[in-house]
Amino acid sequence: MPELKTHKGRRVNEPKDGASVSTNAVLGDEALQLALKSIHPEWGDFCIRAAAEVWGRPHVDQKTKALITIAVDVANTNISGPGSPFEAHVHMALAQGASVAEIEEVLMFMSVYAGFNKAASAFGRFAEIRANGKTGFGDAV
Repeated sequence: MPELKTHKGRRVNEPKDGASVSTNAVLGDEALQLALKSIHPEWGDFCIRAAAEVWGRPHVDQKTKALITIAVDVANTNISGPGSPFEAHVHMALAQGASVAEIEEVLMFMSVYAGFNKAASAFGRFAEIRANGKTGFGDAV
């Protein structure tokens, strides 16, 4: 696994205010890594390496990156089904400090930019996750 690089004496994406979030949402999440490898071990390793590189870049914080991945899921209609990343991305966003309201705001925003039907599917899947009370990774919602 790649090591986290430093930038100006800080670990990449280390919060400046001392907040308790991962410096790399991919490398800091064993459950996510196991989920990726469970789809296909070699593919999971590849995804972890590639994603860890971009998640380790210093200019956008981890919470924003996690919210962006949810927006991409809506745009690509990657909401449900085998291997769907939506629930993993909800997990990542919650783990990085995003609120339910912030996730819903992203879904609302994507109604205009990706399409109302795509956003409706995302709202429906997010409602299922919320009704369960937690993500498949155990995050309370």
